[in-house]
Amino acid sequence: MLRKISQSFNVGVENYLPNAFIFAILLTFITMILGVTVTHQTVTEMTTHWYGGFWNFLAFTTQMILILITGYALVKAPPVQKLMLRMASIPKTQKSALIMTILVAAVAGYLSWGLGLVLGTLFAIEVAKNVKTADFRILIAASYTGTIAILPASITVTAPLLVNTPGHSLEAEIGLIPLSQTIFSPTLMLTAFVGLAVVLFVYIKMMPKPEEVVPFEADVDVFVVEEFAEAKTFAEKLDRSKIINYILVALGMLWLGQYVVLNGFNLELNILNFFFIILGLALHGTPVSYVNAITAGMPSASGILLQFPFYAGIMGMMVGSGLITVISQSFVSISNEYTFPLLSMLSAALVNVFVPSAGGQWQIQGPIMLEASRAYSIPIATVVNTVTIGDLVTNLMQPFFVLPALGLSGLGLKDIWGYCLVSMVLLMIVSGVIVTVIPLIF
Repeated sequence: MLRKISQSFNVGVENYLPNAFIFAILLTFITMILGVTVTHQTVTEMTTHWYGGFWNFLAFTTQMILILITGYALVKAPPVQKLMLRMASIPKTQKSALIMTILVAAVAGYLSWGLGLVLGTLFAIEVAKNVKTADFRILIAASYTGTIAILPASITVTAPLLVNTPGHSLEAEIGLIPLSQTIFSPTLMLTAFVGLAVVLFVYIKMMPKPEEVVPFEADVDVFVVEEFAEAKTFAEKLDRSKIINYILVALGMLWLGQYVVLNGFNLELNILNFFFIILGLALHGTPVSYVNAITAGMPSASGILLQFPFYAGIMGMMVGSGLITVISQSFVSISNEYTFPLLSMLSAALVNVFVPSAGGQWQIQGPIMLEASRAYSIPIATVVNTVTIGDLVTNLMQPFFVLPALGLSGLGLKDIWGYCLVSMVLLMIVSGVIVTVIPLIF
């Protein structure tokens, strides 16, 4: 049954859902119309809000691109590529290929959402090359879904890291929220690992029949260890100098060690990006190898670079017009101390369709939900967790973060969206139960 449902969704999206960039443009128009009709703004005021938000998240955009590109560079490091080649040769059937792909993507996503999106996709391609009985489309969808499913517990999930970062926008009101109350809390841990189990079950049930399988046909080598000719000039020797490379790595590790001693295992976005850069340099061994990997990974970030300002513009309209307040308060107005976590999650899920930025969304929606939570004496961490879950689940419908997977695989959204949407519905149900029950227990 799940297989038939996913196929029906794929047919629908093929006929009606446009390119991801057109999707962002249409959301811009919809937001503008809502601002005019719901909050009674003029078109001139809405365009002012739109441009006002367009450039508000340049620093955050850079952080997101760095997570993605440094994740790509890690995947292209020789030791990682050799490991991936060995693991990709293990599956022999479509079922084992799906299970292996989801688990590898989930492990990578736990370490970094950017690493999960890139490594999961490249691993799925390599598995598809080896297992001709496996459908290429469902493997790419499975890698993306596996990454999204584990993200509530990922050490790079944005909102929990932001509220644990000194100087964040709400520090004066709520202080710093430790990761023990967010990423390592029962709510996010259960959501991630129960959700991952659900995803494994769902994808096995959605497997195409042998006669429906579309195998991977392209003749490409995904994991190729780069080899350089012997350095002859002084410049080439500097480019490939392991001494220069590891002195830089040592300096980076020295600072990271000092940071841990002074702050403990206190993760935030800048620290994670710095760590992944140093780790990537260490695994590549030479500066030129790392530079080449970063350069090769840039196309996978093109969608974020182009579309993020448009989503920032949408956020500018939602904030400037008061739409985000209307949405949040609508959910808050029908909630009580028992239903608030669920409705907080659902409101974040809806807002995420318009603004697929966990950090940006939290900065705007967070204060509204926090004010409401105080009326019900609900812990601040609960608000962070529920907004995080709602934001993440609808990434399986919103096409923004799937852009790297589509770019690397050469597929279109229509090829995988049905599988993702079925998964999203089930994950939404599981998450709703968890955020409702866990606050009653703990």
